[in-house]
Amino acid sequence: MSSREQDQDQDQDRSPAPGSKGVNIVLVHGAWLGAWAWKRVLGPLRAAGHRVFPVSLSGVGERAHQPHADIRLQTHIDDVKAAIECEELTDVLLVGHSYSGMVITGVADQMPDRIARLVYLDAVVPEPGESWSSRHTPETQAQRRELISKFGHLPVTEPHGMGLKPEDFDWMMRCQRPQPGGVYDSPLDFDQTAWLQRPRTFIDCNRPALLTIAAARERARAQPGWELFEIPTGHQVMVSAPRELTERLLMLAGRQAREA
Repeated sequence: MSSREQDQDQDQDRSPAPGSKGVNIVLVHGAWLGAWAWKRVLGPLRAAGHRVFPVSLSGVGERAHQPHADIRLQTHIDDVKAAIECEELTDVLLVGHSYSGMVITGVADQMPDRIARLVYLDAVVPEPGESWSSRHTPETQAQRRELISKFGHLPVTEPHGMGLKPEDFDWMMRCQRPQPGGVYDSPLDFDQTAWLQRPRTFIDCNRPALLTIAAARERARAQPGWELFEIPTGHQVMVSAPRELTERLLMLAGRQAREA
């Protein structure tokens, strides 16, 4: 096959089916971030005919002014559910980055008929009853709980060791906001039997690999039913490798559109 034919095959794989209206894609950022973090992937996804909805979770992003005291994991699950309900979305390709692996797992459990596929973007993969903190090292747990006790939130962390260009590092430092502390130890109960039957994809960003996602990487390789991809970049992939991430999301959305 010629390189031109290969390119044409790849373009077809990334595009919605002829006559289709594209796919509903909901993007949920990780800790300290906001909808702003997806800025570099929105245009290409929408240009391909998909409907894309980046959600900012309570207490961060443009919602950082909201009081943190009562924000828990369920609050963030409700944020995403409300976006899906208000936009009247079905057959959602639901993408969760980092911490928000917890969030999208809860959303799929509580509104199962609305979700077509879960995409864990270098994200937490929980077991029932676990919290965001559960698979962190004892040292990380102690450090973060001390910060929460002192400040009521997790202060912004500098994204060192994530392969970011200096200008991207500066952008993230300008836009990140403290993470509500109440989500750290919030447990998530869900029907794992039903969850294991769901179409789900794990995108592993491991150059360099973030230690707090190590358990999720292991689970995605050990549990049955996972589709696994790797992108050779750091944890903040939507910033450091937006083109590569867009290609993966277009492939998933295009396949979903054709199978609808």
